Amino acid sequence: DKATDPSIPEENWECIQHFCDQVNANTEGPSLAPRLLAHKIQSPQEMEALHALTVLETCVNNCGERFHHEIAKFRFLNELIKVLSPKYYGTWSSEKVKSRVTEVIFSWTVWFPQEVKIRDAYQMLKKQGIVKEDPKVPEDKILPPPSPRPQNSIFDTDEEKSKLLARLLKSNHSEDLQAANRLIKSMIKEEQEKSAKVSRRVNTISEVSENVKRMDELLENYKRQELPKSDHETLQTLFQRCEKLRPLLFRLASETVDDDEALGK
Repeated sequence: DKATDPSIPEENWECIQHFCDQVNANTEGPSLAPRLLAHKIQSPQEMEALHALTVLETCVNNCGERFHHEIAKFRFLNELIKVLSPKYYGTWSSEKVKSRVTEVIFSWTVWFPQEVKIRDAYQMLKKQGIVKEDPKVPEDKILPPPSPRPQNSIFDTDEEKSKLLARLLKSNHSEDLQAANRLIKSMIKEEQEKSAKVSRRVNTISEVSENVKRMDELLENYKRQELPKSDHETLQTLFQRCEKLRPLLFRLASETVDDDEALGK
């Protein structure tokens, strides 16, 4: 209650930190805290909801994997969605609160790419038109540090950038923090592009494999008997599709020369 007191305009960092310490000290802390915070985030008092969102983000920074696991569940995500949805509290929640909730969920899709439910929840909000476009995170707002990341993440592999980022984040100068935020954003973009490339490669290889397997089956039948006209047409379509995919496969192979496993596939 003290950490989210709506009568105080500024954040009470001492109480917020104390709340985080309680979450970490109590065995049930990571599962109880999100429920308490959801209740406060849904408050009709704007300041109480905004303070609760600050507490939530601070917990994400300080309360570890068990807390991350709880906020990534539909049970908690649905409570955040209620603040945005016109079917629930969206009609009377302030624009400031809704904007902040959107920002929080969006930042989690970036920092916790392995949590499918967060991504699904955010995509659903976009599909329903509740979120029109990805929020622009303010320059002076540092996104929460990433929790467990996929292997070979840019944050791990680019040692120079990681060291620079660590140095900037430790600084007390606002210019350095803004520079850190810009660096984080560029690294996230790089990470997303890398992920998209891997996804494209996996999907292309999968499609080629399926097509070739189907062609093999039809050709095997063709050796044994005359193929019906429909199968002839299917064979022709598969062949044309494979012809189109072949140059793409060559390009993907040239992009993955350093990755033996991917190149092998």
